[in-house]
Order: sequence, then structure tokens, then C-alpha cells
Amino acid sequence: METYPYSLDSERQNGIPQGALTRHLWQSKIYEGSYREYFVYVPAQYDGSQLAALMVFQDGKSYVREDGDFRVPVVFDNLIHKKEMPLTIGLFINPGHHKSKLPVIPYQCSRRSWEYDDLSDQYARFLIEEMIPELQKNYTLADDPKMRAICGLSSGAICAFTVAWERPDYFHKVLSHIGSYTDIRGGHVYPALIRKSAKRDIKVFLQDGANDLDNRFGNWWLANQQMAAALAFRHYDYQFAGGTGGHDGKHGGAILPDSLRWLWADYLKNGSFG
Repeated sequence: METYPYSLDSERQNGIPQGALTRHLWQSKIYEGSYREYFVYVPAQYDGSQLAALMVFQDGKSYVREDGDFRVPVVFDNLIHKKEMPLTIGLFINPGHHKSKLPVIPYQCSRRSWEYDDLSDQYARFLIEEMIPELQKNYTLADDPKMRAICGLSSGAICAFTVAWERPDYFHKVLSHIGSYTDIRGGHVYPALIRKSAKRDIKVFLQDGANDLDNRFGNWWLANQQMAAALAFRHYDYQFAGGTGGHDGKHGGAILPDSLRWLWADYLKNGSFG
């Protein structure tokens, strides 16, 4: 099995300004009776004078840890400083739980599968009607869907794809790590839907490994290949990064800087982020 070393973009560098990360709690109305933890990353360069891009992460706690697989705040600091991605505010949301006392491990939140594996527009509504308006009370975000990205791993990845699929008018960019495009709650239908449905204006980066899960819900590696084949068939703007890893964030974390460069390359090329 391959090993996936980190580049310097995933390490703290001398002289690179560090953004601020704050922790918050939220009680949802759309997911009535649910509680969740979320984090907000604000780049050091943000002063409110320009519109910021937005990137939303499901299973947020897994993405904000600087000693974890993804180290997003470190990567954001480095790439924003080098102008290899736009000035971006990060919204890192954990799944909901039925009690206000939250579990230490976000994957143990009681509502995770109900929220993430569902194929409806409910989670998109939760973001657009609740979480993002709360964020906009303090930060000025761009309205252009191409200035908005959404990311997740496993069930959080199919959740990210569903949000963009349901609301491409709001989210243009999807970053999917080890996505659960399997029959947990019907997600195995996506390759067929992509082939048969009107083409959405979305851009998708898929990552998975040949040693991902294989269980009664399906085979994750085959499912991700089917997703990639369907996106290719319909001429979507997509990338598929395949490896030999398992159901973890090691590969996705190691290639995160390049994944982000690819996601934002269209706007950077146009000079919109100056």
C-alpha cells in the first residue's frame, strides 16, 4: 500500500500569517432538537474590505485539527498567503446530536447518517437558511456560487455532493474524500442520476483508495469510480484521484493543497482574486 507524505503546504511555515479559529455551538430549527459544534476559520488577511470566498466542511472537527490528516487551517494559511487560493472563510460543522452534551468523537453524533446520507435538500437548506446567515452577521461573503466550495469525507462527502447537486445556484465546488456513494440511504443512485439528469454547473474533485470499504452497503472504491465515469460521460469539470489507501484521510489530506489549487484554479486564472 502506498504511503502519502505531506508537502510543506501542510506544515507551519515561518513568516506566514495565521488565521483565527473559533469554536461555537448551534441548536438547529430545520433539524429540530439537534445540537452541534462548529468552527469558523478567518484568514489573517481578512479585514472586511473585500468579499470573501466560503468553504464549508462536514465532520468539521476532523478537518480543523492541526495534528490530524487534513490540517485545513495550516493549508489555508499557506495557500492564501501565496495567493494560490482566494481569501476564504472556512465553516467547519459537526453533525447534529439529540442532546446538548455532545460526544467527543463527532462520528458518534446521533444524527450523522440521517443528515449526511439523505438525498433531499434538507441539509442544503440547513446551510443556506441557518448556518451561513449566522456567519454573515460577522463576515462579508461573496454571492457568486463559484466563490463557494463544500467538502466532506465518507458520508460527509456524499452530503457535500448532495448540497451542490440540489443547489448548484449556491455551491459550485465540491471536494469529496472517500465518499459514501453507496446504498446507506440510496446514494448508489448518483451515477445514474448524473448520466440522466440535466447537467449542473458544478466542479467536483473525488478522492478514494482501492482498499476502501466493502460491506453490505456497497463497495466504496467501485462506487467512486462509477461517479467519476458518470461525470466524465456528462463532460463535467472533475478530477478523480485514486490511490491504494483505505477508509481514512491519509491520502486526501496529503493531496489537499493540490486539490484546493485545482478547485480554485478557474477564478485564479481569471484574476478575480488578485
